[in-house]
Amino acid sequence: MTSSADSDAHPPDRGHKALTAALGTRLGVIADNHGYLDPRVLELFAGVAHILHAGDIIDPEILAALEVVAPLTAVAGNIDAGEVAARLPREVAGTAYGVRFALGHKYKRLTKRLAAGTIEGLAAGALPDLVVYGHDHMPAAAWVEGTLFLNPGSASAPHDEDDGPTVAIVEVTPAGLAVSFLPLERRDVEAGTESPTA
Repeated sequence: MTSSADSDAHPPDRGHKALTAALGTRLGVIADNHGYLDPRVLELFAGVAHILHAGDIIDPEILAALEVVAPLTAVAGNIDAGEVAARLPREVAGTAYGVRFALGHKYKRLTKRLAAGTIEGLAAGALPDLVVYGHDHMPAAAWVEGTLFLNPGSASAPHDEDDGPTVAIVEVTPAGLAVSFLPLERRDVEAGTESPTA
């Protein structure tokens, strides 16, 4: 897996999937806000065709703010509760402007359900163009049988041991999907104001 901030297009000789999306289509990818939305995210995502959120949102106002920027698909994370947990599924599959995706919070849970075919809209073992997950707060991208597996990192980096906060942009290029990790500013958090993770 890579965690570079540079764009990494999937080389055409590695068996990438034929995309029906228009070249230049851009998706904003985010996870692990933990109740905080950096205002810069709204600027970075300006002009994206769709936003994918991989959970641990906490505050439903974050969903509302992102929906103003672009259509949004989101899942609940392990610390989401109340309105957010009631509103969102744990995993979901769909298509955003020709890019087929699967979205979940925890990598292990998501990949087990992909293999079992228990995510509506995907047959057992079928891999979409893009698989997005969060939870471990580490930006990473890896290619598996022509599918991009992507963790955008944490958009809030609430723990001292976390890498700096990041989001990602996925773009459709002639070579397939390319990902760029975009750093955010780490914020100072007063003791006792952050939500715990499990």
